[in-house]
Amino acid sequence: MGRGSCYNAARMTHLSNLVLDCTFVQEMVDLLRLSGGARAPVESVARTVLQLPGLDAPSAALLVSDLIKDDWRLRITNDYELELLCEDADCRALDETDYVVVDVETTGAKTPPARITEIGAYRVRGGRIVAEFQTLVNPQMPIPSFIVMLTGITDAMVKNAPLFSEVAQDLLTFIDRAVLVAHNAPFDVRFLNHEISRVFPGKRMFNAQLCTVSLSRRVVPQLVNHRLHTVAEHFAVPIVNRHRAAGDAAATAEVFLRLLELLQQNGVRDLAAARKFKHADHDQYRRTTAGSSRQF
Repeated sequence: MGRGSCYNAARMTHLSNLVLDCTFVQEMVDLLRLSGGARAPVESVARTVLQLPGLDAPSAALLVSDLIKDDWRLRITNDYELELLCEDADCRALDETDYVVVDVETTGAKTPPARITEIGAYRVRGGRIVAEFQTLVNPQMPIPSFIVMLTGITDAMVKNAPLFSEVAQDLLTFIDRAVLVAHNAPFDVRFLNHEISRVFPGKRMFNAQLCTVSLSRRVVPQLVNHRLHTVAEHFAVPIVNRHRAAGDAAATAEVFLRLLELLQQNGVRDLAAARKFKHADHDQYRRTTAGSSRQF
């Protein structure tokens, strides 16, 4: 087989942060979490999620079990209840949680067709950075000139770099079940999950996420904008090698640590509260910024 043409999927089945990329399965997980309990009758699940009312328990169990058979988070009990086996990440205490702060560089803004060219990640635990992961990635496509100008990453630099399939195992093991943090997290996570789906079809990461763009808007709303360099400058965090994955991820990790300190000073103790927190002057600064934008 050609280099990177096949990946050992059996190895990946043991990665605890991969789950089925299935809307129905995610709706089942959300249903159990929102109901305030870890179990629900399979008939209720079939009625609510699958829009199939009137099924008896054995029939509902047969349908649901087929959907969840490859997802370790759920199981059907002997008394025909769907049970959630994973914790609710939003209940984790901020100071007892592991975070992995990640940044990716890519060949473009949209995937597909764009691919990852570089990954930088830092594990944060107990208020400090404790480990790092970084690598160039061969995107198997030319890097556009404007991306080369922005990042400094050239085709020659990635020519002999590993394919994503060759680093996927190590990256996912490094991330494990940590909360994923990134500056514009939807972008980075979308690219990572796209690459993961190419290696292991039908799978995605299930890790909880925090976005430092959103978080900084709510914690330090007085800034003129919440781009990484602006937030980093506010906290006196240097960025070494801007627009390179390791440099941006390291700066984001330091910014995130400062944001965590401010959250805890304001009595925020868990992820759920962090997602909801707003600085007392948040709305005032938003109105001021909006007014300035309209004027200028």
